[in-house]
Formats: sequence, structure tokens, C-alpha cells
Amino acid sequence: MNKQEIKTFSAHLQTLNFETRLHEVVQKFGTQIAFSTSLGKEDQVLSHVIFSAKLPIRVFTLDTGRLFEETQSLLAITRERYAAIIETYTPDTEALQTFLTSMGPRSFYTSVEKRLECCRIRKVEPLQRALRGATVWLTGLRSEQSVNRSQLEMAEWNEEHQLVKINPLLDWTETQLDEYIDFHNVPVNRLHKQGFASIGCAPCTRPVASGEDPRSGRWWWENPNKKECGLHLHRKETA
Repeated sequence: MNKQEIKTFSAHLQTLNFETRLHEVVQKFGTQIAFSTSLGKEDQVLSHVIFSAKLPIRVFTLDTGRLFEETQSLLAITRERYAAIIETYTPDTEALQTFLTSMGPRSFYTSVEKRLECCRIRKVEPLQRALRGATVWLTGLRSEQSVNRSQLEMAEWNEEHQLVKINPLLDWTETQLDEYIDFHNVPVNRLHKQGFASIGCAPCTRPVASGEDPRSGRWWWENPNKKECGLHLHRKETA
């Protein structure tokens, strides 16, 4: 697909309900679709539909080595609930050992550069491996989550990975998300009830207060307008 075709398809997806969007993506792109789940609420909703409808979408997750025990437990619960295969990608051992030896286990608190390097090793490089062979990257990103994510399109060309990136929940509100979860009894992370809105690695995630931005609990010591791990950086085209 060229960029105009992707833009047209994006507009088409916006006219459909959420579950129909997923079926349309499968019909359009076939079986080379990869869904990256971090086991957040959005991703659990997507997993529920993919596994319940037995859609031919490959599901994978990134185990950074620093995840909460509650997240690991949810992964096990999800696999069992849906009798599902969720591929797990881990950091390159040598790269991680070198980083920890030279920088230490808590260097990500000392500078944005060191934190991004930690994220690159634990998330970005494993993601690159996970997306090999895919023509579509499916995500659970929503516009409400952050300033950066408010600029996303429902379907767009991802230059870095050379594939189409599709965000079928982009226009959903937190209320819609919670209502769907309650109605379909979708399993979610127990940490959400403790004030954790967006859950990543344990050292880099804290609960958020009522009214705070959902992403404010991630890397809370950094500039709130630029907080991403490198997986979902959005670059607006100038042409």
C-alpha cells in the first residue's frame, strides 16, 4: 500500500466499530499481522477479540526482565483463559550484561540518554526481532494516553520498521475501555486497582493520582511531553 491508500484505509476504519476494524484488517492484509501486547487494558481488550474470534494474528510480548510480578501473572492467566500462544521476546543477553556492568542497574534514573539506552536494549531491539516478517503492526495505543499519541492515525506507515502500523483503539475513551472490560469479563492487571494506569517496568512505573495524565506514572522524573520508550515514537511528515 502507498501512503494515500493507507490514509484512505485509516479513514475507513474510523467508520467501523472496534471488532469490525480487526476483521477488516485481517481481510485487507491476510496473515502477516503481528500484535504487540504489553498486557495493559487496551492490549487485553485486543487479545480478547483476537483469541475469541480466532483471528490469524500473531501475538507477542516483550519480557524486559524488570516486569511486575502482577504482569507476569496476568500473562499466565491470559494464556490459560484463551488457550493462547503469546510469543515472548527477551533482551539480548550480551548487550544487557554489558550495559549493566558499565552503567549499573539504576543508571536510567540519572539521565534520559541512559534510560533510553536501557529501553533500547530491553524493548526496542527485541521488538525489531519480533516484527520481522510482518507487514502490519497492530497496537493498543489510544489518543488520550499522551501528547505524543494524540498525533497518531488509526492506520499509518511506519518508516522505521517498514510496515503499516494500525491502532484500532485510537479513538476510544477510558470509559469505553472499562465498560468493554466489565461486560466481557476481560482479565486485567491487579495493579490497576492500586492506581497504576499505565504499567511498564517496575522501577519506572508508579501509581497516578485521580485527574493525572495516565502516562504520568511512567518515567515520572522526565519531561511529560516526551516520555516514550522508543517503541512508539511518532514523527509527523513535513511533505
